[in-house]
Amino acid sequence: MNEHVETVVLDSQGLSAWIAQDRKLLAMLKVFHGIGADLVIGANTVVEVGHARVNIPRLNWVLSRVKVEPVTEQAAKAAAELLKAAGPHCHKYAIGATVAEVALRLPKPVALLTSDVDDMLELCGDRVRVIGL
Repeated sequence: MNEHVETVVLDSQGLSAWIAQDRKLLAMLKVFHGIGADLVIGANTVVEVGHARVNIPRLNWVLSRVKVEPVTEQAAKAAAELLKAAGPHCHKYAIGATVAEVALRLPKPVALLTSDVDDMLELCGDRVRVIGL
């Protein structure tokens, strides 16, 4: 992680790991914070982690430290195009496609922290640095 990264996007697993104070993720975030990268999630990611067992005060604290990108009509259409280009087997990854769309439209270079490395590589190609969690 020595290279410059302007923006770091977290998927639901990344956000969940941050909420759970996962040491590996916290170490990564410390490095990215140190180089001045912006931390970003898509609005749908909040929905994915907002289940009954989530620690709401911790979620709110994390959300206060990250930029939440809206999923607009234009963003939804762009995500649908990503899914279409990736092929029919990816249709079940609709929310993942919105995460990929966020990563693709933000200031570059972008790192995407995800548990779905293969899917995100298929959706983003080499335009985003995909980092597995």
